Amino acid sequence: MKQKVAVLGPGSWGTALAQVLAENGHEVRIWGNNAEQINEINEHHTNRHYLPEIVIPASIQGKTTMEECIEEADAVLFVVPTKAVRAVAKEFSEKCKNRPLIIHASKGLEQVSHKRISEVLMEEIPIEKRAGVVVLSGPSHAEEVAVHDITTITAASEILDEAIYVQKLFMNDYFRIYTNDDVIGVETGAALKNIIALGAGAIQGLGFGDNAKAAIMTRGLAEISRLGVAMGANPLTFIGLSGVGDLIVTCTSVHSRNWRAGNLLGKGHSLDEVLENMGMIVEGVSTTKAAYELSQQLNVEMPITETIYKVLYEGEDVNQAAKDIMLRDGKTENEFLI
Repeated sequence: MKQKVAVLGPGSWGTALAQVLAENGHEVRIWGNNAEQINEINEHHTNRHYLPEIVIPASIQGKTTMEECIEEADAVLFVVPTKAVRAVAKEFSEKCKNRPLIIHASKGLEQVSHKRISEVLMEEIPIEKRAGVVVLSGPSHAEEVAVHDITTITAASEILDEAIYVQKLFMNDYFRIYTNDDVIGVETGAALKNIIALGAGAIQGLGFGDNAKAAIMTRGLAEISRLGVAMGANPLTFIGLSGVGDLIVTCTSVHSRNWRAGNLLGKGHSLDEVLENMGMIVEGVSTTKAAYELSQQLNVEMPITETIYKVLYEGEDVNQAAKDIMLRDGKTENEFLI
């Protein structure tokens, strides 16, 4: 059944998801506050800054006015940077005149509050203006989805019918959706894998090989699981798409901004130089701070996260940090979720 879907955020992932929806026959509007970018979407059916050489469906309508974008929408998809979620949700709440399903595909933790994105959305959007909140997450590069590479991700909601609705909305022959009821686990895995990807990129930049990459990914998954379980997640979620799946794709691909940022850090660039060079949000940088603070609050051991925090926020030398973490006291590998 054809649905009206508003996409808030015309970055690479928002554009790729809008393309999936449009190709599935839905009426899609995409909102952004950059008039030049929205004009390009409407007039040329491209979004060259984020997805060079990709032609998006002409049926996608770009809007610079949120009220016009969300009018009578059956579903509203938030795909904005974590730091913008609360402000965009407030604006949505002020202008929404119906009760659409809220979906979000952002990956991070809010600074200071350390809240997951669904928590922020539920705080800012009253129940009378949302039919539910569903998380859409998993191993997915926008660049590959845009060219129809086979991709599988997760729709998570405590209400199964809501997750199934999102599954049906997006699923086609190259984009497969699985449902999950563990919202905490899916959001935690999505956010924390960006930290480990920074570390994996740094390992590569320092000149280490596959052994080191396997080590940081495996022990990084242990850290993600420990913090996630302490927050109330199901440990099995972390061996699924939004856990190990997203970790693999983010730690091993040049499409990953977090991996590329870590790689530059490993090669000796300062954090300011890295962020200027990237030209786009690197969610792992702010998530590292939030996760480190949260681990201290919950008394969860996260040595990789702590090391990356020291490199990013305390100026520790990345090469020395790699040596220091190897010289920690010996541990039992089965200390996985404890």
